[in-house]
Amino acid sequence: MSLRKGLVRAGRTLDSPRKSLGGGVVRSLPLDNPAGWLSGDGDISMSRDKAMKVSTVNRCVEVLSTSMAVLPVYIMNERTKERLPDHRLGRVLWGRANEAMTTFDYQRLMLCNQLLRGNAYAWINRDPNSGHPMELIPLPPDHVRPHVDQDGHLWYFFTHPMTGERTALRPDDVLHYKAYSEDGLEGVSVLKRATMTLATARAAQQYENSTWLSGGQPCGILTTDSDLGKPYLQEQPDGSKVLVDPKEQLRKSWEAVHRGPGNAFRLAVLDLGLKYQPISMNNSDAQFVESNEVRVADLCRFFGVPLHLAYAGKQSYESNEQNGIEYVNYTLLGYETQWGQEDSYKLLLPGERAGWLRVKRELKVFLKGDSAAQAAFYRTMRELGVYSADEIRALEDMGSVPGGDARYASLNYVPLADWPGLSRQRAGTNPAGSE
Repeated sequence: MSLRKGLVRAGRTLDSPRKSLGGGVVRSLPLDNPAGWLSGDGDISMSRDKAMKVSTVNRCVEVLSTSMAVLPVYIMNERTKERLPDHRLGRVLWGRANEAMTTFDYQRLMLCNQLLRGNAYAWINRDPNSGHPMELIPLPPDHVRPHVDQDGHLWYFFTHPMTGERTALRPDDVLHYKAYSEDGLEGVSVLKRATMTLATARAAQQYENSTWLSGGQPCGILTTDSDLGKPYLQEQPDGSKVLVDPKEQLRKSWEAVHRGPGNAFRLAVLDLGLKYQPISMNNSDAQFVESNEVRVADLCRFFGVPLHLAYAGKQSYESNEQNGIEYVNYTLLGYETQWGQEDSYKLLLPGERAGWLRVKRELKVFLKGDSAAQAAFYRTMRELGVYSADEIRALEDMGSVPGGDARYASLNYVPLADWPGLSRQRAGTNPAGSE
């Protein structure tokens, strides 16, 4: 089912799983005009654009969205811990989310929306006969509004950004990933919660930018012992008269020669007894650099990203390694849990959920960045009999080998119930009960 046909189905009447509020059919997704989908409230859009121009915000969003996008998705039986690699959801979870997006692109977009807009929505295009998900189509968050009706039922009102048509979607047909929420229905974006910090960071960035755009030349004072004269009227070629200020003329002529990036460090030639006295601007004295580091740390706290992943801070390799572990445990694990619960409840059929099937994401993929830690983990799992050689090879995208499915464990570890008998045998004593 294509994106275009899927969105047309979204406008059907109440006898289907969703109802139309606009009296018409929701038109297809304009893939050739994505601006229509991304345009929302002017002020909100502008604030996101400005925030993403702050390097720390841009880096944190990139790190978080890419981290979630690279996590392998799988279906697991929670009771038996068995993975189902051939499950039908594979077509949308680790194949393609829709005809326009790979799974990587889809997951990265969803987390970007969750971070920057507070909410990420995706319409589930289902097979009309079986109800199985066929596509996951992201919806522009600025055009979706959760609503609880008088009977206490939740609906999602979607307004088409190009036509204005409104459609009510049932909650089981909409994946909704929320940021921090105060009511459980809608999330509050990181940008909104970090408004003051972002405003300060943006102002500091503009201040620094304007300083360097001026060529980095020192601002100062031109002084002279002579009298430059008072303003006077100067006759123009057309007969009109213009008030001329000698001081203003001198200022403009100086700036014309020494202002701007192309005029930085030019040699100044002074006449009329002029003297130039620079007024130094010391960013170190104003603690500009120090305050910038504080702002970077503040923004990283809002996003839950370690400083070293934002290319900041002065941690050692050991501390960065520990910070990376904490990033997985205290930041990514929260997103993985939330997404897994939402996906399991809405993508799996009720019978599958009753059979203990769940949607999971593999966080251990980040061990691949540290070969020593990964080797130690595999060795421990192998010695404890948790993994076989083939299972380890599969995690490394390698095929099976003869005998690789066997598990081994050390004979030094035995069940406690068998320990007395094995202990006597090893000591060479008689079995229990003999003389």
